[in-house]
Amino acid sequence: MNNPSAPKKITWIIGLISGILGIIGHYIDVQFLTEHNYILLLIGFFVLAVGTTVKGV
Repeated sequence: MNNPSAPKKITWIIGLISGILGIIGHYIDVQFLTEHNYILLLIGFFVLAVGTTVKGV
């Protein structure tokens, strides 16, 4: 198994924004965000997980 590495800044920002939008959609009634809040959280987690697993992402 590879050692985890820090993701690139843009990868980290995309994952963070996606996760924050998912949380906002869960607590505040914004039509698009509320409909897709779990998908946004999943995408944010997946981007951060891939960013730490694959070197150079």
